[in-house]
Amino acid sequence: MELLLIVRVLLRRWWLVLLPVIVVAVFSVPDLLRDGPSGPTRYAVQIDYSAVQSLDAIPRTEGDYQDIWRSSELTVDAFTRWVTGNLFAEEVAVVAQAALDNTPIDPAVLSIVGSNEGVVGRLDITWGDADQLAALAEAAVVVLQSRSQVYFAQLGGAPAEVTILSQSPVTPQPPDLPNRFAPFLRIGLGLLAGVGLALLAHYLDPAVRRRPDVEALGLTVIATIPRR
Repeated sequence: MELLLIVRVLLRRWWLVLLPVIVVAVFSVPDLLRDGPSGPTRYAVQIDYSAVQSLDAIPRTEGDYQDIWRSSELTVDAFTRWVTGNLFAEEVAVVAQAALDNTPIDPAVLSIVGSNEGVVGRLDITWGDADQLAALAEAAVVVLQSRSQVYFAQLGGAPAEVTILSQSPVTPQPPDLPNRFAPFLRIGLGLLAGVGLALLAHYLDPAVRRRPDVEALGLTVIATIPRR
């Protein structure tokens, strides 16, 4: 019964329900008609590398090469933590700025995600400009190959030997789900606002239109005039 009453209220004040939807749609439809979702385009590059402590940094005895593989795995694992920190991003930004004729690069905005599987490490770098991202990727390789000894005393003062296994081309990054469905979310919120507006108007309206409205006031209905 309550659901039927709500449906009647919404049908009676349908224009209040549609009003917020129309207003929101005016601003959302242009986003739907574009080739892609609104928002700034970001670009991504992926770098796979291996790293191992320099064999000349610390004297080693001939023997089981398994120690070298274990050392490489520990080195890459440590690098994964290093590359996600702000100091690595700051060094990458400095090197990239020099290559880009001192174009400002904000390291706080630079997104660098590190991961590893065994002796293979991976860098995922995203940035809002394709040309600048190419320079940032090259700068990340330079920092990887030349600055690790500053952060890891275990390397014996010599940078780890870093080999780049693969590097993907700079490609546009697909938009995230909230940005992709933002127009539909805005229209949905507009619909909810319209329903709430219609129910509020019904609650504030003192008029009675149906027999149940009269009986809800404690009055007795003695006669009704049927519709034609």
